[in-house]
Amino acid sequence: MRARKTVFIAAVTSALVLLPAASAMAGSGPAPAPSKQRAAASTAPSAAGNPRSTAAQAADVCADAYQIGSTAYIDRGGLHVASVKQFYSPECNENYGYLWVWDSYRDNTSAYDITIGVYSYAQDAVVGKRSWSATHLQEFWSNPAGTVNECTAAVGSLRAAGDPAPGTAWSSKRC
Repeated sequence: MRARKTVFIAAVTSALVLLPAASAMAGSGPAPAPSKQRAAASTAPSAAGNPRSTAAQAADVCADAYQIGSTAYIDRGGLHVASVKQFYSPECNENYGYLWVWDSYRDNTSAYDITIGVYSYAQDAVVGKRSWSATHLQEFWSNPAGTVNECTAAVGSLRAAGDPAPGTAWSSKRC
C-alpha cells in the first residue's frame, strides 16, 4: 500500500510539473493598458509638457524628452500662475526648460512676458534661453541645452504688464 501511495504521489507531482501554472501566451488575457509613450504621440499641448507639441517641435525638442526633477511654480498674489519643469532627451542628449501658464491666470490676463531656459551650475549661466514679450500663449519651451554632463535646473519667469519685476521659479537641481 505504501509503495502504491508513493508511486501515485510521484505521478501526480510529475504531471503538475509538466503543466504550466499560469501561462501567458500572446493574445491571451485582457489587452494591456496604453503605454505612456503611445499616449504621448499626441501633438496637443499639456500642463505636464508634451515634447511632441507644435511649440516643442518649433523649439527642436526631441520627441523622447521626459521630465526630470521636481516642478517649480511661479506665484502671483499668493496663487500659482505658471509651472516650470526641466526635460531630458536621452536620444538627443540635451536638456530643455518648460513653462506652462495656468488657465486661471491666462484667462484673466491680457499679456505677459516670458523667459525659459536651463541654468547650468558649471557655467553659471542660463543656456538655451528663449523670451517672449506681450504674449498670451500658454506653452513655452527653451532651445536645446547641451548640459547633460552638468548640474542643471530649468529656470523660468513671468512678468505681467505693469509689474516692475517678473516672478521667477526654478526646478530642482539635477546632476
